[in-house]
Amino acid sequence: MIKPITQELTTYLKDESRVTGYAESISFPKSIDDITAIINNLYPKGIPVTVQGARTGLTAGAVPQSGHIINLSRMDGISAIRRDDKGSFYITVQAGTTLSELREQIKDKNFDISKWSEESRETFKEFCKAPEQFFSPDPTETSATLGGMVACNASGARSYLYGSTRKHITAIKIALCSGHTLTIRRGEIFAAGRKLDLVTDQGHSFTVNLPAYEMPKTKNTSGYYVENDMDAIDLFIGSEGTLGIITDIEVRLLPLPRIIWGICCLFENGNYAVDFITVLREQLTNIAAIEFFDVGSLAILRAQKKENPAFARLRTVEERINAVVYIELHCDHENLAVENLAKMAQLMKESGGTEKDSWVARNNADRDSLLFFRHAVPESVNMLIDQRKRKDPAIIKLGTDMSVPDRHLRRVMSMYHSMLNESGLQSAIWGHIGDNHLHFNILPHNEEEYKKGQALYAQWAIEITRLGGAISAEHGIGKLKTGFLEIMYGRNHIFEMAALKAVFDPKGLLCPGNIFARQQLKDKK
Repeated sequence: MIKPITQELTTYLKDESRVTGYAESISFPKSIDDITAIINNLYPKGIPVTVQGARTGLTAGAVPQSGHIINLSRMDGISAIRRDDKGSFYITVQAGTTLSELREQIKDKNFDISKWSEESRETFKEFCKAPEQFFSPDPTETSATLGGMVACNASGARSYLYGSTRKHITAIKIALCSGHTLTIRRGEIFAAGRKLDLVTDQGHSFTVNLPAYEMPKTKNTSGYYVENDMDAIDLFIGSEGTLGIITDIEVRLLPLPRIIWGICCLFENGNYAVDFITVLREQLTNIAAIEFFDVGSLAILRAQKKENPAFARLRTVEERINAVVYIELHCDHENLAVENLAKMAQLMKESGGTEKDSWVARNNADRDSLLFFRHAVPESVNMLIDQRKRKDPAIIKLGTDMSVPDRHLRRVMSMYHSMLNESGLQSAIWGHIGDNHLHFNILPHNEEEYKKGQALYAQWAIEITRLGGAISAEHGIGKLKTGFLEIMYGRNHIFEMAALKAVFDPKGLLCPGNIFARQQLKDKK
């Protein structure tokens, strides 16, 4: 089951962060029993273990620093379906199931039910007769696994309406370093203040003291989720593989809206776009997503469309356009969608735009064209970084993942722009502006620019924290943002997080380097 890392397996030493690590061996378990056997073999020997899904993460969380890799991609079964007394459907999947696989099977109502219980088979008959359902979290990479999405509490554009992955997870099963397993169902186990009592499936009881910090009241995936009297399941969602290995997940489905329209609104001035977004959030309620693309992003797309055949079908954006806002409407009736569209046109005009500078997609084919435009931005930036990294291996993409309260959006955008302009660094800005959550990406040409960008990033983290924001809103901390987490919470709270991890992982061997760096813990000593 455990294989040495050979040349053909070196792809598993890196993820979408473009960071490459090192490991001696790898395994591809197919069940929780396989995982337990691997842990029971390696943990007593002191061998570190890094857990992977599809390696679509952007913070090097799946990049090993030594030891062994457990890759969950072959744990891709769907094992059960149930329906509650309110009519909602819930599906149980293994952690290696990809989002695209799950979406396809839900849409086609085509599951392998041969090993399902009789109760699940009966519920499946009801599911086939019911209106179409969907799983709402939508990270950009649909090849992401459900285990990875839960581990970093992924969100995506539609989190503006539906919230992050956390809101749609109702049960998880976890393999612990002790060789025991833990099954947690939402609504069954709660902390008493900041003290949480847990019992493994094998009957072992233990107590966890939760850190004392207060989380920001914004979109946030920075460190462990903790609050008074919290549901136990939320501690593990967003824990980035550091407390245990999530093996099975129950997800909640929602009825698919009858009308899903995509709209791109183009503006000659970026400030007009922000004005539009501000009133849009105040006056319309059927919006599922609000995305923003700045002049730097559009310049990169224009270049790609001209130079790269893969981007030839991108819609043309005239040079006079300096900002684009993508909106997704979810409505139950077409009349409501038409009313929303008319109101949107009015707000666009009042904000300095014109209705003619908009694209509306009322069917799946047209909407896919707009989504291709939206997804082309991060893909193009990654391609640019890959080209530059070949010339200077020291550089990687520097992308923020920070969020702030509504009232500070303009202030933060002004800060980013003024500091970037002063630095002379190339940048591209896009993201989930509806949640005040933008990705400000610095695109260094060499190591000197990379270091200058790192210094800017640290200054931004300090200011975002001061304004009550989060230094990571959806990507997690991984191995790249541990220093920024310390800026956000302070060193003493980092030590509290480490003490929490030690309850589950006394030797510190599970996903080492994620959330807090080894050096931070050494400094305590």
